[in-house]
Amino acid sequence: METSKKIGFIGLGNMAAAMIGGMLQKGAARPENIIGSARTAATCRRVAEQYGITTYSSNVETAAQADILFLAVKPQFFPEVIREIRDTVPSRTLIVSIAAGKTLQEIAGLFGGERKIVRCMPNTPALVLEGCTGVCAGELVSPEETEEVLALLRSFGVAETVPEHLMDAVVGVSGSSPAYVFLFLEAMADAAVAAGMAREQAYTFAAQAVLGSAKLMLETGRHPGELKDMVCSPGGTTIQAVKVLEEKGLRAAVMDAMEACIEKSRSL
Repeated sequence: METSKKIGFIGLGNMAAAMIGGMLQKGAARPENIIGSARTAATCRRVAEQYGITTYSSNVETAAQADILFLAVKPQFFPEVIREIRDTVPSRTLIVSIAAGKTLQEIAGLFGGERKIVRCMPNTPALVLEGCTGVCAGELVSPEETEEVLALLRSFGVAETVPEHLMDAVVGVSGSSPAYVFLFLEAMADAAVAAGMAREQAYTFAAQAVLGSAKLMLETGRHPGELKDMVCSPGGTTIQAVKVLEEKGLRAAVMDAMEACIEKSRSL
C-alpha cells in the first residue's frame, strides 16, 4: 500500500539507498514523497540521480519536513546528528532508527524527551529486496503507525516485530549474519576450486545451494535437522561431510560468534 506521507532519510549510505530502492520498486512510496540528506554533496547527488528523490545538504531541512524520519547513520554519530535536528523535528514525526545497540530510551533521551520512536535492524540483502528486519516500537507509537513502518520495511523483504530486549539477538541472527554466510560460501567455493572447478562457477553452485536450502526450509516449514537428514543417505558422501563439520565444531563456532556479536551490540 502506497503511503502519501513524507519519508525522510538522514544518512544516504548503502542501507538507506537499498531501503529507498525497495520502497520505490514495490510502490510503497513515490519519489516525490521521499527526501534525504547526507554528509557529502556527492552522496546526495548520486542518490537523487539514481532514485529521483529530493536531497538536501542540511539534516535540519530533512528533519523539518518528514512525517516518518529514518535515522540511517552509524551509532557513533547519533548524538551529533540528533543534537543538530532535535529542535526541528515536530512532535508528530515518527522517528525510525536503524542503529544497532541504541535503545528506545537512549534515543528519546538524546531528543530530550518523549518521542514517537521505532527501532529496526535491517540487513544488507535488502539491496536485492530480500532483507530481514526486526522491529520494536515505543509506547507512544500507535499500532497503526507500527503497521505503516512495517509496510515500508516489507517493501524490501521480511519485517517482524520483536520485544526490545531481543533486538540485540536480531543483530546476531540477521543483521550481521550475512557476513557469516558469505564466509561459509567463500569456503565452499574454495574447496570446489581445490577440486578443479572454475572459481566463478564454484561461487554460482555454492550460492545457489544456500539460496535453495533457505527457500526449502521457509516454504516447507520443516525443521533444519530434518532437512539435513533428508540429504544424508546411509553410508553416503554427505554424512561424511557432516561428520567432519561436527568434529571441527561448526555449531559451537557459529554460536560463539553470534554470542560475541550480540554482546558487542549490547555494549554500543
